[in-house]
Amino acid sequence: MTVTLADVAARAQVSPATVSRVLNGNYPVAAATRERVLKAVDELDYVLNGPASSLAAATSDLVGILVNDIADPFFGIMASAIQSEIGGPGGRAGGERLAVVCNTGGSPERELTYLTLLQRQRAAAVVLTGGAVEAEPHASAVVAKLRKLTEAGTRVVLCGRPPAPDTGSVALAFDNRGGARRLTEHLIGLGHRRLGYIAGPEERTTTRHRLEGHREALTAAGLPRDPRRTVHGRYDRTSGYEATLELLRRDADLTAVVAANDSVALGACAALRESGLRIPEDVSVAGFDDLPFSVDAVPSLTTVRLPLAEAGARAGRIAMGREEQPPGGIATVRGELMVRGSSGVPRG
Repeated sequence: MTVTLADVAARAQVSPATVSRVLNGNYPVAAATRERVLKAVDELDYVLNGPASSLAAATSDLVGILVNDIADPFFGIMASAIQSEIGGPGGRAGGERLAVVCNTGGSPERELTYLTLLQRQRAAAVVLTGGAVEAEPHASAVVAKLRKLTEAGTRVVLCGRPPAPDTGSVALAFDNRGGARRLTEHLIGLGHRRLGYIAGPEERTTTRHRLEGHREALTAAGLPRDPRRTVHGRYDRTSGYEATLELLRRDADLTAVVAANDSVALGACAALRESGLRIPEDVSVAGFDDLPFSVDAVPSLTTVRLPLAEAGARAGRIAMGREEQPPGGIATVRGELMVRGSSGVPRG
């Protein structure tokens, strides 16, 4: 049964005109009243019709692209590649689609808010990039939102995220676990036995998978998984700097630092230099993602190259229905080990 504006008004105990004012944002409404209306909208799963030109259509010309941080090259590269595939035949306004980049800032609440807004606008497609938050109840709430989107006719593509079974979404999942394992195996093969690891936020799937790959390589080589040699932080340079100083405080004899991504690795390099250590003569450093600056770092970063632009472009084509979905709706995107100057044989 279709939920109407009147149903929302009755649930919130306000007039239909007040509901309309809250949803359109074109008239001042008391904060408490606005909160009550929005709560009723969520509880009833009310979907707001888009512009009059799209009332007769199942979906609009809108395509949503969710990113954690558009200033981060990891997300910027993917968003740009996705958007490059959004234009062209398929929409009503001159055959074009309107791509909207939604910057969550890593906030689970904002991620859900954007998914709700895109649902209300009857988005033609939604592409979610980067790792997912595993913490309950957020993970369950996202699954419910994705299911509602696909049931309403919206194409949902997860780019760089693990699959979300039973939601109707397509997943292009990065092989973070395998890439991290190969990276650590490379360092062990050089002779490193005292490796520190800088992980990302604990609640992210990307963090867990990369850390699991690192630990699998340690176990396979018969090396201890010492919890003192793992520090969690954000996926940024400052976190890498601070975490490296902490690792050195815990074990001054480390010969290698494996970073959660390339930005973290740059921070690690700065901390090592300020501590009077040479790279790679004293301590090797490795990153992940192969972002554009990695090859220009001094020395250039050993890392795992993820085909971010290629994956983003493919996600865009699938979202637009111009490329067939992978078998079962799931494809694994593997990374390539890039061996460069920041890793070398350990001292002594």
